[in-house]
Amino acid sequence: MINNINADVVVIGGGPAGLNAAIAAGRTGAKTVLIERYGFLGGMSTIALVYPWMTFHAEDGRQVIRGIAQEIIDRLMALGASPGHLRDTVGFVRTVTPYDPEIYKVLAMDMLHEAGVKLLLHSFVDEVQTEDNRIISITLTGKSGRFQVSGRVFVDTTGDADVAHLAGAPCELGRMGDGLTQPMTMKFRMKGVNVPAVKQYMIDHPDEFYYKTPFQELAQLPLTAVGGFSRHWKEWGPAIPRSDVLFFIGPADDEVLVNTTRVQGLDGTQVEDLTKAEEISRKQVLQVAEFMKKYLPGFEKATISQVGAQIGVRETRRIKGQYMLTMDDVIEGKKFPDVIGRSGYPIDLHDPKGNGVKAAWIQGDGTYDIPYGCLLPIKIVNLLAAGRCISTTHEALGTTRLSPSCMATGQAAGTAAALSLSYGDEPKNVPIEKLQHLLRANGVILNDADCRCEEAWDE
Repeated sequence: MINNINADVVVIGGGPAGLNAAIAAGRTGAKTVLIERYGFLGGMSTIALVYPWMTFHAEDGRQVIRGIAQEIIDRLMALGASPGHLRDTVGFVRTVTPYDPEIYKVLAMDMLHEAGVKLLLHSFVDEVQTEDNRIISITLTGKSGRFQVSGRVFVDTTGDADVAHLAGAPCELGRMGDGLTQPMTMKFRMKGVNVPAVKQYMIDHPDEFYYKTPFQELAQLPLTAVGGFSRHWKEWGPAIPRSDVLFFIGPADDEVLVNTTRVQGLDGTQVEDLTKAEEISRKQVLQVAEFMKKYLPGFEKATISQVGAQIGVRETRRIKGQYMLTMDDVIEGKKFPDVIGRSGYPIDLHDPKGNGVKAAWIQGDGTYDIPYGCLLPIKIVNLLAAGRCISTTHEALGTTRLSPSCMATGQAAGTAAALSLSYGDEPKNVPIEKLQHLLRANGVILNDADCRCEEAWDE
C-alpha cells in the first residue's frame, strides 16, 4: 500500500496542458505532483495519436504561443525528433509542428524530473474530498490499492473536467440545447506510403483537395498535411460521416497519420458509450485503411503501422468558470485585460450530426486572448482548470481544445497555482499583473509586443 502524499500543487492529467502546468509549478519551487492514469505521458498527443500540433502561429506567420511549449519543440528538435514549425499544406492554419511521440514521452518525464515534480503513473482519480468549497484531497486507485493525495491547490487537466465534476464544481457537456458533443475519432498510422506520388497527384488534381491548400507553393514545400481525395471518397460511398480524407505526414518519411474515422452521438464520459465508440472506430480503421490502399495514389503498398491506444475525444465536460469564452470572442479577436495566453487557431467544429467541419476565421490581427477567468471554476476556490476543459461555449471549444492552446493554458494554470500559495491558496486572489509578469518572464506571449516574429516559422 502506497503512503498518502502531501503536496503544494497537485496536477491531474499528463497531457500537454498537465505537463506544462506541472513543469511551471515545479520550477517555482512549489512541491508539485503530477497524476496520470496511463503508463506514459502526452495525453491525446500520444494516447490517441493526435498529430501534429496545430498551431503556434497566427495566419500571417506571427508566433503567438511560446513559453514551455516552444521549449519542448526546441528540445525535440535538438534530439532530431521534430523538424520544428512547418507550413500546413492543407492550408487550414499557417503551421503544423510534427514530432516523434515516443521521444516526446521520454522528454516529458525528463522535464518533470528537472523541475522537481513527483510523477504518479497508472493512477486514476475516483473520489474528491472537499470541505467548505475547498478540495482537501483526492483519492487515487491503482495497482497498489487506494491512497490519497492532499494538496493546497489543484489543477484539473483531465480533459473531461473529472476533478471539477467530482468536487461539485458546475460543468457543462456538449452544445446548448441537445448536449451533443463533437464526434470522436480513432486515429491510425500507415507506413509504406509513396509521399511524392501523393504530392504529385495533388498538384495535378487541385479540384479534389481543400480550397485553402497552397498549390502555388506546393512544389517547393515539404508535404505536411493532405485534406481531400473527395472524388475517391464520394465514389467509395462509406458509411463514415465525412466528406473527404485527412492525413498528416510523419514521423517517418513514408508514414502518415490518418484522421478520418468518426463516431457520433456518444458521450465520452460514459463507460458504455466509450466501449461502443472503441468497437465502432476500430472497425472504421480497417475500412478506411482498405479504402486508402485500394483507391488512393501512393498507398498501393501501405500497411497499418499503429492504431491509437484509445479513441480520441474532442469534447466532453467543460467547467463553468468566472468567464466563459464565446465564439464571438474568438471571431472578433477579442483582447482581455486578464489575458494569460493567446491563440491563432480558428473555430474548427466537427459536426455532432452531419459529415462536415464548420470553420470560422479570426478577424482583426488573427489572434484572440484567453482570459484568466476561463481557468477559474465557479464554487471550488482552490481549483484551476487547463486544457480542453476550461470554461468555453461548445463553439469556442473548437479552438481552445487544440494542443498548443492547451499548452498555453497549462503553463498559466501551473504558474497561477504556485503563485496562489502566497495569496491564501485561492487562485482568484492572484494579482493578474503579477501572474502576467511571471508568464512573460518565462517566454509566454500575451500581446504583439512580446512576439519574436523573426522566428515565426520554418519552410
